[in-house]
Amino acid sequence: MDFSTYFTGMTVGLSLIVAIGAQNAFVLRQGLRNEFVFAVCLACTLSDAILIVVGVTSLQQIVEVLPWLDPVMRYGGAAFLIWYGAKSFMSALRGSSALEVSDSLTTSFAKTMAMCLALTWLNPHVYLDRVVLLGTVSTRFPEHRFEFAAGAVTGSFLFFFSLGYGARWLRPLFSRPLSWRILEAVIGCVMWLIAFKLLSRV
Repeated sequence: MDFSTYFTGMTVGLSLIVAIGAQNAFVLRQGLRNEFVFAVCLACTLSDAILIVVGVTSLQQIVEVLPWLDPVMRYGGAAFLIWYGAKSFMSALRGSSALEVSDSLTTSFAKTMAMCLALTWLNPHVYLDRVVLLGTVSTRFPEHRFEFAAGAVTGSFLFFFSLGYGARWLRPLFSRPLSWRILEAVIGCVMWLIAFKLLSRV
């Protein structure tokens, strides 16, 4: 097993998933309220695993049939990451919001899982992140794409379960806008680093 590729997949996967969004806010909310945390985290992780495997396997096969698609996806993905990074840097410079968690009444298990799956599968960004971008980066490792996918899936598992079960300790931290600004700055750096790696591919 190529552990270097495995950890690259984990790093890239974590960098993309850590961005503030509706799905992550929902997982954090469930963790803070201690409601169906395991089921929510597992649903998010399994959904991610399906999307990652589809992206890594299908894009590799398509590129073999359509070789011109590789540079198109690579430059397109790099352009998106540059824009995404710039957006994160702007949020870090000008952001002043903090995540607020509702203390409303408990929602049923069925409604909670329906909301979780909707936030995952109806979000167009998840397809861009997990299928297109991770699939594109995986083409840099044609002989080790499964290690890359395994690393990305591991990253999703670690992130969602850490977020869900560590939420109680994160609440004081992320109730301050400065914490989100620092996180956004880190995300921006990682996005630009990934873009550079895509553009520097020989």
